[in-house]
Amino acid sequence: MNDAYKQRRKHFEQRHGSLINLPNPPTWDSRVMQRYAHPVLTAGHVPVSWRFDLNPATNPYFLERLGMNAVFNAGAIYHEGKYKLITRTEGSDRKSFFALAESDRPTAGFRFAGKPIVMPETDEPDVNVYDMRLTAHEDGWIYGVFCTERKDPAAPKGNTTTAIAQAGIARTRNLVDWERLPDLVTPSPQQRNAVLHPELVDGQYAFYTRPMSGFLSEDGAPGIGWGLAERIDPAVIKEEIIVDPPHYHSIKEGKNGMGPAPLKTEKGWLHVLHGVRYCAAGYRYVLYAFLCDLECPWIVTHQPGGYLLAPEGDERVGDVSNVLFCNGMILGPDNVLYVYYASSDTRMHVASAPLDAILDHVLHAPPDARTSAACVKQRRALIANNEAYL
Repeated sequence: MNDAYKQRRKHFEQRHGSLINLPNPPTWDSRVMQRYAHPVLTAGHVPVSWRFDLNPATNPYFLERLGMNAVFNAGAIYHEGKYKLITRTEGSDRKSFFALAESDRPTAGFRFAGKPIVMPETDEPDVNVYDMRLTAHEDGWIYGVFCTERKDPAAPKGNTTTAIAQAGIARTRNLVDWERLPDLVTPSPQQRNAVLHPELVDGQYAFYTRPMSGFLSEDGAPGIGWGLAERIDPAVIKEEIIVDPPHYHSIKEGKNGMGPAPLKTEKGWLHVLHGVRYCAAGYRYVLYAFLCDLECPWIVTHQPGGYLLAPEGDERVGDVSNVLFCNGMILGPDNVLYVYYASSDTRMHVASAPLDAILDHVLHAPPDARTSAACVKQRRALIANNEAYL
């Protein structure tokens, strides 16, 4: 064992340990949710043994053999007394895989457990899998609904960018061992950002979907859909209705998609979603929220205008800049909602707020007024109401 091996191994192991043990104090956020000083997971949190050959005979310079690029877009669940994330873990080869990270605390101390998850394949193998939404369903299973991507067999020769995306479905009891079910079938040619509703509706499995006519087609993304499947194995939706469409000149003018499975509250089903708008720098992804009716969870009852969270500071920089994306949230035992979000397809963060505060925001913040004149009217009314308190 040479000095280079010993020095480099010590460096990377100490770096990994310092990341896991890094305190994560809250920072002041003047809007709705509390942000924290540091990401909760990065590529550097991936265990050294997942990246390096530890054998000094075959890796005398302790070089990284299987590089890590990013950790992002994690599903989340509170399970067996721990906060657990199923991450989109992307190697330097651009392939994504799922991995379980867990902590006793909601905002720090996350470490990867065991080994990367073995996700069984269907008869048509996945090229890439990512962005799992976790649903603890009333049928007793924990389901993971995720994007499965395969190369489009109809793509012209030499075209390496055209793909077919569908919603893969798997289920588990322990978040380690997974049973793969057939992919979700819908009337739409492509599906991404699909989410399983936690409860049966009319005795059927209910899904929020995002129908698309093509892998990257913006004109074929009419918004967030809703559909019912008689069974989960296989899950076949015969009709999709649109729950929440995009709107011109808004935070979701380009497209929108589901975040995590909704949270049942006394005021309705709480959703955190992503909206995309066009700008000079390309796309801008933000997070927004709405409530759906408890009895009719495809009906939006309250939707405040504007965003809940938007990229700020270092969050704006990464592989795909100016992006926030969320597919995991947890209501902790302290009745605080923890929203786990990724920034710029690179790293995982958390934001928090008491559930009552989030509900107050969604119930009482005014909806998007749609025009500049109407927005001025809204703001002047707020100012007028405040004059008695100045």
